[in-house]
Amino acid sequence: MGHEYQDRCSLEFGRIIAAGLPDHPEWLQLAKDNLVRWSERNPDAPGLLRCYREWLEILEQPLKEICEILTAETDEGQRLRQNSPFAGAIHYKTVWQIKKRLRHDANPT
Repeated sequence: MGHEYQDRCSLEFGRIIAAGLPDHPEWLQLAKDNLVRWSERNPDAPGLLRCYREWLEILEQPLKEICEILTAETDEGQRLRQNSPFAGAIHYKTVWQIKKRLRHDANPT
């Protein structure tokens, strides 16, 4: 699958996370913990480290602004979602269902 499929998936995941954040504030800590762990695992990847720092700053913003970033249908929103720190917030079965649905939508038989 190409970039368009990945972008559609990340936008859908962003929408789900944005909708769930008010009821799951622990997802913010999950995201911060992911960023810290990823930074420790990728010390020689300056591009990734910049992205991780950018997300850490975003996560300090009000919840409404975080949700707007997660759902922004802009180049900037797309860029940020490529390294979303919310891995683990959405149950893996839900992730698979979304990917399957979007893959089918892109290639109906």
